[in-house]
Amino acid sequence: MLLHSLKNVKGAVHRKKRVGCGEGSGHGKTSGRGGKGQSARSGSSIRPGFEGGQMPLYRKLPHRGFNNYEFRTSYAVVNLGDLARLDAAVSEVNIAELVKCGLIRADGALLKVLGDGEISRALKITAAKFSGSAKAKIEKAGGQAIIG
Repeated sequence: MLLHSLKNVKGAVHRKKRVGCGEGSGHGKTSGRGGKGQSARSGSSIRPGFEGGQMPLYRKLPHRGFNNYEFRTSYAVVNLGDLARLDAAVSEVNIAELVKCGLIRADGALLKVLGDGEISRALKITAAKFSGSAKAKIEKAGGQAIIG
């Protein structure tokens, strides 16, 4: 499942709330901001977790553990079905070629080839990683899967 294939469930999309359009609209007078106070003023925003000056909960609780987010290895992912649609003149596929074709971004990420789709011609593909099914399909078509 990819982000561009997601669809909203029924009832997830609402009309924009039009405030200040009279009492009959249900959002008149104070426009959904309640009475007076800090949050009723224009330009007010209280950051998430702020507890009015009291020591916030996230500072009271102990912080333990490790998060690998900074040290992760990110991959640009390409499926075999995408590679099959490349121009017939292309026989060697690498990051530079895929950036030129517009299949991946030039953000310095490593390339991983996945086995979704079919490939019918022999391609010499250079990538950091291959899934097992992708490697099998490339070699079955007479191509090469080079890790590099």
